[in-house]
Amino acid sequence: MIGKNIQEIRIKKGLTLSELAEKANISKSYLSNIERELNDNPSIQVVEKISKVLGVEFRTLLGTNIENNKLENDYIDLIKELVEIGIGREELREYKKVFEFVKWKNSKNH
Repeated sequence: MIGKNIQEIRIKKGLTLSELAEKANISKSYLSNIERELNDNPSIQVVEKISKVLGVEFRTLLGTNIENNKLENDYIDLIKELVEIGIGREELREYKKVFEFVKWKNSKNH
């Protein structure tokens, strides 16, 4: 869904695929794959770059995914803050393991 949202907004803004890719500093082929949903899980950093070039909120590109999953805006904002301080996808996965351990340990103490 994110790819279709990017494509729709890009076209409404009058940008070509090449122009958006260049302005977002990503490869044209990568952007094409995102739009055609061959890559349906682009990195948070890439989505942030695209949203800035398109002049829309990060969550706008996520579109109905937010509504369907009932994600709260606070979670989206938290992800944006993590991206801003340089936390990448792999680091988030590592932190997730830490959170799971802490949650498990807390459940054992109660």
